[in-house]
Amino acid sequence: MPNKRFIFLSTVISLIMLVCACQQPAHSANAQSISTENLGVAIFAGGCFWCTESDFDKIPGVVSTTSGYIGGTIVNPTYKQVSTGNTGHIEAVKVEFDKTRTNFSRLLEAFWPTIDPLFANGQFCDIGPQYRSAIFYLNSEQKVLAEASKSALETSGRFDRPIVTEILPATDFYMAEAYHQDYYIKNPLRYTYYRTSCGRDKRLEQLWGDNH
Repeated sequence: MPNKRFIFLSTVISLIMLVCACQQPAHSANAQSISTENLGVAIFAGGCFWCTESDFDKIPGVVSTTSGYIGGTIVNPTYKQVSTGNTGHIEAVKVEFDKTRTNFSRLLEAFWPTIDPLFANGQFCDIGPQYRSAIFYLNSEQKVLAEASKSALETSGRFDRPIVTEILPATDFYMAEAYHQDYYIKNPLRYTYYRTSCGRDKRLEQLWGDNH
């Protein structure tokens, strides 16, 4: 007959596995199964890329997310280098999406309520230029749409302070280390603790209400 400690540990493991299963992105397709002409790419920076990746994985039509670094001067930077804030890189997420199910404009609409667009030098509890929010455009169409989306938010009257989220041309995107990919799935308890202690969702609720 199993002892109480064994039962307790088994229960904890089962709960962790259940959390992991619930966190899995509900994508019925992946990037490899979509034709080239129907596969779109967008790059967003919203502070900690663990959180940005998690947020975009929940959006219908998104088929792949990759955490990485963009905008800096060092080739193939490491997390240790980027986290100093001295390389010029920003933590960002490359989003691949099925253009038959969503588009760049919808991704923009989904992006804004996941960030604090009033925070100039970081996001939430993460301070430094490597955590600032930004939209990276890969072509002229994305640039026009991103600028129009930002302008609409500025004139909406929602905020009485400037929108400081940058709109920048995409440069080389470097994939982050393997342990950063799908971090919220691999480490659900640590991720939840980080996101809560950082005050991310509390601040988002203040800024966006139920829309976040």
